[in-house]
Amino acid sequence: MDIIYAAERPSIANLIGDHVKQSVTPDEIEVTANPNETGSFYVGWRQERYVLSPSGQIESDRRMAFQQTAISEYLARR
Repeated sequence: MDIIYAAERPSIANLIGDHVKQSVTPDEIEVTANPNETGSFYVGWRQERYVLSPSGQIESDRRMAFQQTAISEYLARR
């Protein structure tokens, strides 16, 4: 599976770049399999998290972004 991730990283980076309207290079993203849906991936770029569906659609993963924000706020209060 890691070979597939490596081969697809440029394509996934282009999809993210089109979505955010910025240049995104393959080495800037982290790609992991989405265990909830075959052919879907979680994609991390900077502080944002996205879900790539099997159909090639990119969506923001608000749940993960919310969890990160909540953790950051908690740590800032400590």
